[in-house]
Amino acid sequence: MRVAINLLTDDPAHPTGAHWGWSRTIPEMAKLLTPDEEFLLVVSPKSRPLHEGYGGNTGYITFPWSNEHMVRRTLSEHLYSPLRLPLSKVDIFSTLIAPLVKPSPSLVAHFKTMHAYAEPKSLRPANRIYRRMGYPHTAKTADAIILNSLSLLHEVQEYLDVDPAKLHIIPEAVDHELFRPGDRDEAKQLVATKYGVTRPFILFVSSLWRYKNCHGLLRAFAAARSELDGHQLAIVGAGRDEKYVAELRELADELGIADDIVWVGGVPLHETVHFYRSCDAFAYPSFNETFGLPILEAMASACPVVTSDLSSMPEIAGGAALLVDPGDPESIADALVRACGPMSDQLRAGGLARAAEFTWATTAERTLAVYRQVYAQREQARRRRRRESRQPAGA
Repeated sequence: MRVAINLLTDDPAHPTGAHWGWSRTIPEMAKLLTPDEEFLLVVSPKSRPLHEGYGGNTGYITFPWSNEHMVRRTLSEHLYSPLRLPLSKVDIFSTLIAPLVKPSPSLVAHFKTMHAYAEPKSLRPANRIYRRMGYPHTAKTADAIILNSLSLLHEVQEYLDVDPAKLHIIPEAVDHELFRPGDRDEAKQLVATKYGVTRPFILFVSSLWRYKNCHGLLRAFAAARSELDGHQLAIVGAGRDEKYVAELRELADELGIADDIVWVGGVPLHETVHFYRSCDAFAYPSFNETFGLPILEAMASACPVVTSDLSSMPEIAGGAALLVDPGDPESIADALVRACGPMSDQLRAGGLARAAEFTWATTAERTLAVYRQVYAQREQARRRRRRESRQPAGA
């Protein structure tokens, strides 16, 4: 079995969560490969350094571009894949969007979101149109589709015409080597010195898109401020939507909480753990998530979590977080007060236990099982066709 894994969809200069997931999953899968199984990582010259040292039976197929040139990368996936992959005798192509011409006998798709339908404003128009064209084609072409939550499965079934037998739920995981309990005083010192968070604080971690509901959190923080005893609110995440960021700053002024907000901006992933360790509670009142990895990162760092009662968030929280109505700031405010006070210890302990259930080893084992299942089904069908072709006419 030879599987080509498409790793071109990240910009090497700005790796996303997709890169983080593959860089954990592939090494774990490589440990499980048998001598007659091989992974071929589809990379560009610029992205290959991000995917070195995975061990096992792993090799490379080099394409000209990854997502530093999005249009060129997309064209190469559609036009070059059907020519290049057969040269390497690829059995399965693992990708996000299926090329127009199927480049290998079998194809496994990995859907991470349905934002093109559910949250269209979070995507640039060209990306939204491309995905709305590509997802239906992929749903029809793919032999299997891997999804990261039951919530995403429901969205896929709502927006796409897809055979339910193709759908496989495999949750993502958290990096327990990075996100774990640590020295809280040391973490407080770092975020105070480097990022200006100098008082006890509530934490929000996410890129600033409207559906992430930072505006609802600002209103909740204002409502709860009298009971939070001088807390700050630290907003950690890149301002992807500049208009929305401006609205948030204006709202903070209107609510009279601007002096208590620290707009941290984007930080390296390895430094977010210090925010999780040192905050009093992590708030994630999003309107839509297909997984919600920050919930697990916070839990694994022994941080109390407040999150929404919508989409995947209750599924991922698993009873170890306080659930709120994201459209009701008072609901969020009440939960923040409880998370910072009487329920803090209970939430920390419950969150640690919940996060421990999500490991990249398990994700890898289940992903590899899907590849093997798809390959076995193709081989079985091929043997059946061979037997049928050998039967005399009219038999």
